[in-house]
Amino acid sequence: MEALLAIAIGVLTAAGVYLMLRARTFPVLLGLTLLSYAVNLFLFASGRLVVASAPLTDKNFTSYPDPLPQALVLTAIVIGFGMTALLVVIALRALRDTGDDHVDGERHVRREDGPR
Repeated sequence: MEALLAIAIGVLTAAGVYLMLRARTFPVLLGLTLLSYAVNLFLFASGRLVVASAPLTDKNFTSYPDPLPQALVLTAIVIGFGMTALLVVIALRALRDTGDDHVDGERHVRREDGPR
């Protein structure tokens, strides 16, 4: 279980970083979203995952997950949704103003004949 979760966090982080290095705004936005998903999974996994146990319901309190990471993940989901909505609005405004969706806002002209 832990290995599968670690692999999922690693894949999400790698894909998020790869997409954040692109020169277009939409892949950067997707990369930030994937990176926030990876952080949410990491926070959730830090709360001692216990199979078939709800938080604080065991009478003996011998095996229960920590409720603090769950609260942090819920807060991070709300903040991530707001951040994504803001970035979409900023990207659409930049597309309207510049007519291009490059991150730096400049058009990059590719020369076919190469340097002389």
